[in-house]
Amino acid sequence: MITAFVLIQTDASRIPESAQSISEIEGISEVYSVTGEWDLIAIARVSRHEDLADVIADRLSKIEGIRSTTTQIAFRSYSQHDLDAAFSLGFDN
Repeated sequence: MITAFVLIQTDASRIPESAQSISEIEGISEVYSVTGEWDLIAIARVSRHEDLADVIADRLSKIEGIRSTTTQIAFRSYSQHDLDAAFSLGFDN
């Protein structure tokens, strides 16, 4: 599974409508409104890298009100369980 974080700038007057439209795209698992430079962050989860082009370039970026996007592709996920194991140094608790 490939996970990508899409940082989105949209027209301020269309944030809720844009977020709703983005959330309806197959391959988008979550959409958040956020503070700061970006208006929305969407999480895309797809099987193949080629699918990102369909989800982001062909569908998401064409939604009314979207001004710009930047996509960050995740290399690795660190869950709390993974972090606990990494810092345990082999000692039993």
